[in-house]
Amino acid sequence: MKSIRFHALVLVFVLSLAPAFSAEPITGRATVVDGDTLDIGGTRIRLHGIDAPESGQLCHRRAGEAFRCGQAAALALADQISSAPVSCDPRDTDKYGRTVAVCRKGAEDLNGWLVAQGHAIAYRRYSEDYVSAEDIAKAGKLGIWAGSFTAPGDWRKGERAMTMGFAAPSGPDGPIPSPTPPQPALKAGGCAIKGNISRKGEKVFHVPGSRDYDRTRISEKDGERMFCSEDEARAAGWRAPRG
Repeated sequence: MKSIRFHALVLVFVLSLAPAFSAEPITGRATVVDGDTLDIGGTRIRLHGIDAPESGQLCHRRAGEAFRCGQAAALALADQISSAPVSCDPRDTDKYGRTVAVCRKGAEDLNGWLVAQGHAIAYRRYSEDYVSAEDIAKAGKLGIWAGSFTAPGDWRKGERAMTMGFAAPSGPDGPIPSPTPPQPALKAGGCAIKGNISRKGEKVFHVPGSRDYDRTRISEKDGERMFCSEDEARAAGWRAPRG
C-alpha cells in the first residue's frame, strides 16, 4: 500500500510539471527573428526539431559563390508566413527561456516546410521528426543542399572564424574548408603581402607564391593587414616565416 501511495505522489509531482510542456497554442501575427525563431506577442519561439543557419553564416552555392544562408532562411520564412496568423504548439522550453514549438500557418507545418525547402536541417540532437523532410531537400538539392555548408551547430561552436569547417558538398558529411570571409582590397599599387597574426600572437608576413600564402586569411579587425613590401612589413613588426 505504501508503494502505491509513493508512486501516486510521484505521478502527481510529474503531472504538476506538465503545463510547461502542454500549454495552450500561441497564436497571432508572427515576426521572424531568424531562420528558426519567431516572436508572437512578445513570446520568443524556437522552432522544434530543426536547425537553420545563423544570421551571419555563409554557405556556398554549387558554383562556389558564398551567400548568407541564414539570412536567406529568415527571408524565406517571412515570405512564407506573410501576414497570415501563425499557431504554435509548445513542446518544451529551452535553456534561453524560449518556447520550443511546432508552428503552423493554417494546416502547414512551418518547421517541416523550412527543412523540406532546404532552408534548415533536421535537428537530430533533439528530434528526428523532420529527417524525412531533410531527405527530400537533400535528394532535390534544394536550398543549402545545392552547394556546401557548415552544419549550424558546428558553426556556432567556432566556425565563425571561417578556417576549417565540418561541411561537404551537399551537407555536413565530412571535412572541407568552410566558406572564407571576404578579403580586404589590395592597397593602391597592388600591395599583396599578407601580414598575419598567429594564435600565439606572432606577426608573420607571407609573400605571393609562398607555401602558406593562399590559405592565409587577413582579418583587419584583429589587427592583421596587407603590406606593399617586405621592408614595410618588417618595419611594422612582422617577420618572414621560419623554415
